[in-house]
Amino acid sequence: MTTRIPATLIPGDGIGPEIVDATLAVLDALEAPFDWDWQIAGLEGVRVAGDPLPPATLASIHRTRLALKGPLETPSGGGYRSSNVRLREEFQLYANLRPARTIIPGGRYDGVDLVVVRENVEGLYMGYEHFIKIGEDPHAVAIATGVNTRAGSTRLLEFAFEHAIVTGRRLVTIVHKANIMKALTGIFLETAQQLHARKYHGRIDMDTVIIDACAMKLVLDPGQFDVLVTTNLFGDILSDLVAGLVGGLGLAPGANIGTDAAIFEAVHGSAPDITGKGVANPTALLLAAALMLEQCKLGDKAARLRKAIDATLNIDKLRTGDLGGSSTTQAYTKALVARIRNL
Repeated sequence: MTTRIPATLIPGDGIGPEIVDATLAVLDALEAPFDWDWQIAGLEGVRVAGDPLPPATLASIHRTRLALKGPLETPSGGGYRSSNVRLREEFQLYANLRPARTIIPGGRYDGVDLVVVRENVEGLYMGYEHFIKIGEDPHAVAIATGVNTRAGSTRLLEFAFEHAIVTGRRLVTIVHKANIMKALTGIFLETAQQLHARKYHGRIDMDTVIIDACAMKLVLDPGQFDVLVTTNLFGDILSDLVAGLVGGLGLAPGANIGTDAAIFEAVHGSAPDITGKGVANPTALLLAAALMLEQCKLGDKAARLRKAIDATLNIDKLRTGDLGGSSTTQAYTKALVARIRNL
């Protein structure tokens, strides 16, 4: 008898419920053993519970320690903070895993197969900001403080090295700006060099690159990289850049991993302009579900899912509008389910 796996499900806002429904249909076809606890967040959380992250939703994730979520929209005004940032802080989801792989060949770049590992809870995104008033201007000076710690850098780097080794990667590249930000990113670079020398030398290769040079090299030849590991702000930028190399955010899954919880998501927005039109692309959330399956030691099901996605897009030629096709969400999902059942 298959062991059931409790998991929190957050449909999210905009196209979220549509792509979540598609993903659930595909996971059902895979006979994925998740027992879903449905919860709300984002604008729906504000509407129903007056909070974009209601206590019941947080309690559910604390219980299941595993969640799949659609895109969440942060309400404008009212002093609301990003729900995604709050989730990372609440559950100390320190590692953001963003793979980028060419699925549809024939674009500007072929054969891209990269992973960005981004530190998720430190750096310049900690929110330590304030203004200084000069004269009559209350916002005359803006100051932000970034914080990187030895402990935080070590746990992220260990995650990246271990992930690279387990998944058969060849090279880990540390991305930094230690030539200018000698303390803030210097501690990250220094920790990486010391950790590799002490624990990973001979197990996997490591090199380093400055962030601006890395961006240029990615555009020139992404094949020279394998696993990119970096701090919060740089990782935010690079993960979207590498998504662009393989067709955009519609093909970009994300995993947020902590010591005691993991949350998987489509990293694109809620796309209110196409909500309810039946044309949303669920591929990013489907690929996030594949990462979730791997996290739960169900790698065979993850492999079947990715193979079915490849076949549906490239053999059946069923693609949504963002990928140059004319398929509806429902037609794409139906074809994907059929592929899975025939694998």
